[in-house]
Amino acid sequence: MAKEYLHTGNAPAAVGPYSQGVKAGSLLFVSGQMPVDPATGDLVTGSAAEKAVQCMKNVLAILEQAGLAGDNIVKATIFLTDMNDFGEVNKAYAGFFKGNFPARSCVEVSRLPKDVTVEIEVIASS
Repeated sequence: MAKEYLHTGNAPAAVGPYSQGVKAGSLLFVSGQMPVDPATGDLVTGSAAEKAVQCMKNVLAILEQAGLAGDNIVKATIFLTDMNDFGEVNKAYAGFFKGNFPARSCVEVSRLPKDVTVEIEVIASS
């Protein structure tokens, strides 16, 4: 199966040896997106909701690079360093969808790269 490795300047550059996204057949695997402003490279500060919104904007930029959109997401995983942020992040995340939602997991982890407090990865289907 042929793979396409995606890169867009509209999402933060990878901080390690990985691709922003990899398309394999009809599936697109989007690497975990942190709350980083791709224009400046700075971490977004503020509420958990604001950070989740930036994560989702970065996810959508990679989907767009592949010719897809948010409604192509079939599975999402949200990583939080504090499950007390769940309600706020959940509300912000929900705002990116109309009607049916993708399957999703949300887990608390002890630490994330760059010491961010939220990271979101998705799988989409064309």
